[in-house]
Amino acid sequence: MPLLEPLPELDQRFLFAFLLTLGAGLSTGFGSLLGLISRRFSPSLLTLSLSFSAGVMLYVSFVEIFPKARQALGAAHGPALGYGLTVLAFFAGMVVLALIDRLLPSHALPLLPPREGTVESTSLMRTGLFAALAIAIHNFPEGLATFVAALSEPRLGIGIAIAIAIHNIPEGLAISAPVYYATGSRRKAFWLSFVSGLAEPVGALVGYVFLRSLLSDAVLGLIFASVAGAMIYICLDELLPAAQRTGARHYLMIGGVIAGMVVMSISLLLLLA
Repeated sequence: MPLLEPLPELDQRFLFAFLLTLGAGLSTGFGSLLGLISRRFSPSLLTLSLSFSAGVMLYVSFVEIFPKARQALGAAHGPALGYGLTVLAFFAGMVVLALIDRLLPSHALPLLPPREGTVESTSLMRTGLFAALAIAIHNFPEGLATFVAALSEPRLGIGIAIAIAIHNIPEGLAISAPVYYATGSRRKAFWLSFVSGLAEPVGALVGYVFLRSLLSDAVLGLIFASVAGAMIYICLDELLPAAQRTGARHYLMIGGVIAGMVVMSISLLLLLA
């Protein structure tokens, strides 16, 4: 079955894909709200959210996205070459994310709120701005991947959107926390994280305009494989190390990963019903 399986009308497909991408991007703002309405910082809650996000992304990458990519490339180029191209694109996605991390200024964030006077407000504000920039750049290709997946196969697009949305929630917290502690303004902290999340629908529309004429099942297979690699890289480089640095108990991180996988598996099963 080809990946480019249309809904009844192109307009419906386009709107569905865009709304999915928009929802995934807006979850960054939702994450910042969770942090700003909380009166007390909870390392355990942060550990669970980060590891849960990692579990979702690991499961959907290996169980859903990678097999779809292999299927598409195998149909286009034969089983052996198709599998080889899938593996190459998978690791290429990791390399691209590694290069982005290398080129961007470090955006490692303090996982515990600073005590008054221990960190200068200018330094915290700079951290928040760099975090917003880095996350916006990361969100740009994520938005394109979600949009293209939803256009080609709605079920796969929903799975990717759920994974990215959950991943974006702690990112929103990561932006809003340092900005709030630097400025004391909940409004500024929220809007900065909200705007960084809008990079996802912007990336979807800009990427689609430039790549529309090039899209085919084989190209989509390469995109999906690279997205799977990029998501695995995010889990290993950002989410799980950050969850461990919170200082919460080890079983919370493992439990969060397993819970994320269970929830993702159930959601995919429900989509099949």
